[in-house]
Amino acid sequence: MDFTAKNAEHVDFGGEVDYSGHQWFQEPPPRPEPQPVAEPYIPEQSVIMQNEAFGFALGAAPNVLYGRYKQYGQLGVLAWCSEFGELIDSLKELGFRGNMFVTTRTQALRTCEEILKLKLDIEMQIILMYLSSQVARLRRFLDGERQWDDYPAPKFPLPLDYRQFSSS
Repeated sequence: MDFTAKNAEHVDFGGEVDYSGHQWFQEPPPRPEPQPVAEPYIPEQSVIMQNEAFGFALGAAPNVLYGRYKQYGQLGVLAWCSEFGELIDSLKELGFRGNMFVTTRTQALRTCEEILKLKLDIEMQIILMYLSSQVARLRRFLDGERQWDDYPAPKFPLPLDYRQFSSS
């Protein structure tokens, strides 16, 4: 079966077409209408206030976390993570509506870095993993392309003779 889509029986040996009487490019092509200049975006006062409030909350978040850790220990960190999750949900809603300012996004990324730099002695690894997952969730929303490697490594305790659990 011939799949080239050329039929050898039908070959056109026609002569040249005479274009001598045709006048080329006599009328210029129509110019496209100029695009109207878009007016600069001026956000509503409520959007400005909302972004300022988020900026303030994000700026205070590392200090609040450290205060909760000092006051309540590891369980304070766990409770703060729940509140931070609500803040992340609100930030996502703000971003999905298209009202998040660049300064709010920058402050949120800086807050994530500051949270992970805190010297918190968290022994319960599930709390450390929950804190890291909340930070990762916010980072994925703000900058999904980038990969971070500044998360704390969990330190699971191993029994003294861990070989007793292996199959060899």
